[in-house]
Amino acid sequence: MKLSLTTTLAFGLSAQAHCIFQKLSVNGKDQGSLVGLRAPRDNNPVYDVTSNDIICQKPGSTSTQVISVAAGDKLGAWFQHVIGGAQFQGDPDNPIAKSHKGPVTAWLAKVADGAAGTAQKTGLEWFKVWEDTFDTGSRKWGVDNLISKNGWVEFTLPTCVAPGDYLLRVEVLALHSAKTRMGAQFYTSCANLRVSGSGSFTPSTTVSFPGAYRQGDPSILVNIYGPMGQPDNGGKAYNAPGNIPVIQC
Repeated sequence: MKLSLTTTLAFGLSAQAHCIFQKLSVNGKDQGSLVGLRAPRDNNPVYDVTSNDIICQKPGSTSTQVISVAAGDKLGAWFQHVIGGAQFQGDPDNPIAKSHKGPVTAWLAKVADGAAGTAQKTGLEWFKVWEDTFDTGSRKWGVDNLISKNGWVEFTLPTCVAPGDYLLRVEVLALHSAKTRMGAQFYTSCANLRVSGSGSFTPSTTVSFPGAYRQGDPSILVNIYGPMGQPDNGGKAYNAPGNIPVIQC
């Protein structure tokens, strides 16, 4: 794959089949490119789960705008190969290469009310609100579903989430090279949210980033290729890393 000099300078991207979470939608309404997001400048993944970059990716575009949502709203996270969409017309790796199989997860962390746009990303307590991992029946991964929807990952914000300010973290984990240590690829951005509603949920179990993942976790250091060489996890169930279930309202 070749990049023009202009594209390289504009985006600072490597010629890889990577992706960036760069837009949020609320009930189908696009909030705009990088609006309310803490997103990286390039589409390179994070490999080191002990780095602060595992939270919202490497420092890059940081919007202080806060997106208003209500518990029960349908949220969408848009992943594309580069900022703006395809890297070039007919880009076969948009929104991400088909080889990059793996789960997609969404997390929330409470921050001080009124501080969603300015709160530090470190030191927060995260809980999982949604996941799309691996379907043993269809042998499809969350990334397959993302690709089928042109990069959109859509989920409902649980109705029990209490009002207040939060960071939303949406993660694609690509496992095509995860059979070797530091081979798993993490793609994340975070969104600044202000949640309204009548929910009162307080998570009893939370995790920290970094800290939730270990480099040798069986969901991170894993060979997803079965006996026939297909990325079907040998037909076995797959549990996303973090050792925490999606909240139940």
